[in-house]
Amino acid sequence: MEYLVIDVGGTAIKYACMNGNADFLERGKIPTPMDSLDSYLAALGTIIRRYSHHVEGIAMCVPGIIDSARGICITGGNLRYVEDLPLAALLEERYGLRVSLENDARCAALAELWRGSLKNCADGVVIILGSAVGGALVKNGRIHKGSHFSAGEISFIEKDGDIADICNSVGYQNGVFALYRLVEQQTGIPAAKLDGVQIFEMANRGDVGVLEAIDRFTKSLARVIYNIQAIYDPEVFAVGGAISQQSLFIDLLVRNVDSIYDRLPFTATRAKVVPCRFRNASNLVGALYHHLATADPSRCRLKTSG
Repeated sequence: MEYLVIDVGGTAIKYACMNGNADFLERGKIPTPMDSLDSYLAALGTIIRRYSHHVEGIAMCVPGIIDSARGICITGGNLRYVEDLPLAALLEERYGLRVSLENDARCAALAELWRGSLKNCADGVVIILGSAVGGALVKNGRIHKGSHFSAGEISFIEKDGDIADICNSVGYQNGVFALYRLVEQQTGIPAAKLDGVQIFEMANRGDVGVLEAIDRFTKSLARVIYNIQAIYDPEVFAVGGAISQQSLFIDLLVRNVDSIYDRLPFTATRAKVVPCRFRNASNLVGALYHHLATADPSRCRLKTSG
């Protein structure tokens, strides 16, 4: 059997045709519409119509606070037009296929629990670095959603500043666009003209300014990880998103996490940081797992908790 898997991000909608063993048969991406719900549904329709004649269902992961049991987007992250949208039912009615829906970071955590860096892990944290910062908590080997489906929403954590403001949030200060802004400060290259591939090509060539920017970026993220470790005490943090494919980034992040503990005047359990095994594909793999598990719980051992 084949399935259409869709990962809605802040800049692109990634999609893949996959089989039940999580093999990628075909994949691609299109820009994420930011203007309206009509544009969003039209973009999804363009993808779905291409595959609807031969897939068994549609597995979706999306940003925001998601009621996956009812297939409702309570919020949509930066996609403000999807709030309180019964997206799964809407797409099922239009295309006649079963649609599953789950938060993107939770899908990444499911992928890593299933076959990745969190396999056999009791308590863990997944951090997905994209346009904002996705997060998911694993509690007793299960995805922990919380009382209002918002457990693990790391982007909402407030950092510096006297008043609550989006610029003081982890989502703003630790999403990948924050790295672009730091590189702009160091090099003078406008952030709008930068992308992750270009930044790490410059870093791997030894560009001192870019290396300083990445170091500052990972130091800021390291403090977030340290604080979560102090509160939640997980076994491991799995970091994903396209940036996690860069070994330089992971190395600097681990180094800066360790440096916090090296400076402490007391003993504390160190946070263990690893890349997601599926790197930038974690969301897609986990969305497929969620789709299979909700269709036939007996075939999949992982569950979610409240």
